[in-house]
Amino acid sequence: MSTPTLPEGDWLRGISIKQPWTTAILTGAKTIENRPQSWSWRGWVVLHAGQQTDRPALRLPLVARTIRGRQLVTGAVVGVARITGCHQDPDGALLCSPWAHMGAWHLELADVQELPLPVTARGQPGPWKPTPDLLGQVFQQLPGFRP
Repeated sequence: MSTPTLPEGDWLRGISIKQPWTTAILTGAKTIENRPQSWSWRGWVVLHAGQQTDRPALRLPLVARTIRGRQLVTGAVVGVARITGCHQDPDGALLCSPWAHMGAWHLELADVQELPLPVTARGQPGPWKPTPDLLGQVFQQLPGFRP
């Protein structure tokens, strides 16, 4: 299996997300990620399942239905996605998604691809830059990936 030739330069970041939210994104059901502040990064990100699990979220019916039967991996990169935008719903308006939190900034996610095997890694708050070694392990599992 060969690793695809990837672009040079600054084209990809990492995003760390608590479980079960990361798994909900991998299913394709959750297309936004809630953040306390706006993000300027647009483009590809590796999806890192953080070390922590949001235990109260596991009792939410929307979450429980979406992640049913799936393993909640932590401390690893589990996929890639593209951030296409970031917005905040106006006060008093309907939320853009059943996954949206009032008052949060909503990162719009597209082109989600799950890795066959998680890649153990440490994440960071905010958009972070993955190491070349981590990217090699990630993209070896996605031979058809083309940014």
